[in-house]
Amino acid sequence: MGVFRYQGRSDGRPVAGVINAPNVDAVVEQLFNRRIEPLDIQEVAAPDAGIDLEFLVEWPTDDDRILFARQMYTLTKSGVSLIRSLQGLVESAINKKLKQAMTRMIEDLQGGRELSVAMAEHPKIFDRLFIRIVRMGEETGRMDESFKQLYQYMEVDKNTRRQIKSALRYPTFVVIAIIVAMFVVNYFVIPNFVGMFSKMGSDLPVATRVLMGTSAFVKQYAAFILAGFGGGFYGFVVYVKTPAGRLWWDKVRLNLPIVGSIITRATLARYARAFSMGSKAGLPVIQILAAVEEAVDNAFMAQRIAGMREGIERGESLTQAAYNSGLFTPLVMQMMAVGEETGGMDEMMAEVAEFYEREVEYEVKGLSSAIEPILLIVIGAMVLVLALGIFMPMWDMSSAAMKKKH
Repeated sequence: MGVFRYQGRSDGRPVAGVINAPNVDAVVEQLFNRRIEPLDIQEVAAPDAGIDLEFLVEWPTDDDRILFARQMYTLTKSGVSLIRSLQGLVESAINKKLKQAMTRMIEDLQGGRELSVAMAEHPKIFDRLFIRIVRMGEETGRMDESFKQLYQYMEVDKNTRRQIKSALRYPTFVVIAIIVAMFVVNYFVIPNFVGMFSKMGSDLPVATRVLMGTSAFVKQYAAFILAGFGGGFYGFVVYVKTPAGRLWWDKVRLNLPIVGSIITRATLARYARAFSMGSKAGLPVIQILAAVEEAVDNAFMAQRIAGMREGIERGESLTQAAYNSGLFTPLVMQMMAVGEETGGMDEMMAEVAEFYEREVEYEVKGLSSAIEPILLIVIGAMVLVLALGIFMPMWDMSSAAMKKKH
């Protein structure tokens, strides 16, 4: 990447700054995207001929973004200008990509651009909802309130996603442990008894013959089985990264036994929290729903929310569009209807978010209690099969030996 210094005009005002780009054409394209008419472009640093290791640099985490919003709230509330605030944060920033983004944002602000426009140049760091809330702060002159809403929302959102991961972690470990245990038993344990049981011939119980056949299959085709599991897992990962695959998997996740309801409620809590924040900031409903589609981080749910937005564009009320989506419970629908009638949608959606968050917290705490019976049944079935297949023939052999002695 080369470094280019430019001079130009934006809305009739002179602007200047620095851009990282592979060539002059790329610089011109970036400037036009920023609605800047280039007047002069000069290369100040040649492209690095070495290996580009930029992809190794980590993107900002949720904690980085929360800290950024919290610090910006503190600084703007104290009356510090946006440029001086960002300059101070650049010096203390740890994440390299966030530091680079803030440096370019400072250049854009010095060139006369608004902060929300400068943030829009970094969509992988600042999502659409983040930018829209900042833009509303610019329009109302309450930047401190915008950043306060952002970091409070992101902290709650982070906790909600942590609860989802916690809900999925336990059953995932249980399923993996059971699969590994079955493979180990069939590959290492049962073959030790095959030679002894083979002498009994046709007198073996059905359960024993099934175990011996399963073990022989696993022993002979172990490499293919492992390769099949590995290939299937890789194919699954690749497929869910495609639009169709992600839509399918996000829908499946919402309908998984036990944990599906937790994921659904947690996702709806994110929807309600983001909607409340957008409504409190004064954004139009259409813009709020457009931003919330990204906030829910679920392709299937985003598709339903897009349907709500289309319904409102056709003239439906928010409550009617929400009802047609099939996403919400009757209780939540009543709360939304009251919010729409009274004009307090932001407060009602905040209540909805808290309602779902309390349910998620309650269900996550009871997750172990819900899974333990299933786990006991599965383990009990495995023990029963092993007992019938291994110990019964051994008991028969012991009984036959005792009869011979007598």
